[in-house]
Amino acid sequence: MKTAKVHFTDSCIELAHGAGGKASRRLIEGLLVPYMMGDKPTELNDAAYVDADGCRLAFTADSFVVNPRVFPGGSIGELAVNGTINDLAMGGAKPLALVTTLILEAGLATSELEREVAAIAKAAQRAGVPVVGGDTKVVEHGKADGLFITTAGIGLTDPRVSLSAKNVQPGDQVILSGPIGDHGITVLLARGELDLEADLTSDTRPLWPFVSALIEGAAPGLRWLRDPTRGGVATALNELARDAQVAVMLDEEAIPVRPAVRGACEILGLDPLHIANEGQFLAIVSPEYADIALKTLRSVPGGEDAQRIGEIQAEPKKAVLARSRYGGTRMIDMLIGDPLPRIC
Repeated sequence: MKTAKVHFTDSCIELAHGAGGKASRRLIEGLLVPYMMGDKPTELNDAAYVDADGCRLAFTADSFVVNPRVFPGGSIGELAVNGTINDLAMGGAKPLALVTTLILEAGLATSELEREVAAIAKAAQRAGVPVVGGDTKVVEHGKADGLFITTAGIGLTDPRVSLSAKNVQPGDQVILSGPIGDHGITVLLARGELDLEADLTSDTRPLWPFVSALIEGAAPGLRWLRDPTRGGVATALNELARDAQVAVMLDEEAIPVRPAVRGACEILGLDPLHIANEGQFLAIVSPEYADIALKTLRSVPGGEDAQRIGEIQAEPKKAVLARSRYGGTRMIDMLIGDPLPRIC
């Protein structure tokens, strides 16, 4: 799918360029894509596809700079594995193998490195995806904030599905796999910079078991998948609305948000729809397969809270709206700025 012409004129890179919202999109489309891909039409998805000997492979890479490195429910090593596996899953691909690159800062305690290497191994074992290689670099003290991890992964796409924004049509249903905002708020509170406490843990987990079940149960109806990480549900659906030239109408009351997340967002002036997730995903499903997709998702352990949260409409194009319990409607924009930097 051809992207709109964007001119990147910012004089320097700021944190907002890595937040996954409007600034990130402008950087990618206005500077990175023109140099790396030229004018060749392309879709900006979590994974790229490569055809080889009759098979379609999915390939992806992701970097992790989360601060703090350990938080309730996970750590940077676990995120590095789950995040990459999930990028492949969102492309309808069964993850086959991973490689990791570790950027180590001189002075990092060996015990911390060993803890995160063990976390990588445990997460990979849990997902059933081997780590088959990698690289290690060490930089001067003060140059890498302890530890950064880049993980690349390769997967095999399932021929029963073709996931793309161009397949999305008015009438399709929007399904969300579970409560949103857990990861972003958990990491924010783990920094200890705010006088707030909440019984929350990150939702980081591998999503392939859910996607695999959906393919088995509702493959003909699956149109598009996306895990709403940086920029949250709002940004993911705005990208879909723009790429598919459709509108997304959300039922705000149907969107699952834990009370602790909602409370923290109200205090901090944040919208849960903009908060990052690491273990949830959005599925656009044709209306005739929506019920079976929802039933299938709820049958997978960890998917019990899946909800149908909205519908695709023809107009107004390139817009995301949310209908409240009182019948009012508000416009949902992409994330602007960077309220929660370094959450993955």
